[in-house]
Amino acid sequence: MANAKQQFNLEDRLIDFACLCLDVCDLLPNTKAGNNLEYQLSKSATACALIYGEAQAAESRPDFLHKMKVVLKEIRESRVNLRIIKQKPVAQNEKIDLALHEANQLMAIFLKSIETAKANDPLRQKQK
Repeated sequence: MANAKQQFNLEDRLIDFACLCLDVCDLLPNTKAGNNLEYQLSKSATACALIYGEAQAAESRPDFLHKMKVVLKEIRESRVNLRIIKQKPVAQNEKIDLALHEANQLMAIFLKSIETAKANDPLRQKQK
């Protein structure tokens, strides 16, 4: 039961991250750079939550692991985008720093989750 609660909280956290990044998108100027960054960030940040939802209904352990890796990839993409927004700076707002911090935390969570899933893989354990 604790595992179900943990998964639910992680899904909520990814949805909150997506919404925070969409708030950042709303702060970006209507320029070529702003529009490009807005498009990229809105896609990658929302993909994190959507693909995580798919991972929860994975058809197999390898499918689950693949989807978790894709979630991590999308979080990384969002993080790089946020770093560009901050470094340029395309916009300045505390939400950018909050989103960047959350991206770092989510990356750490997913890196550990993927590592644990690999370690718990029955095929891998048979090879030891």
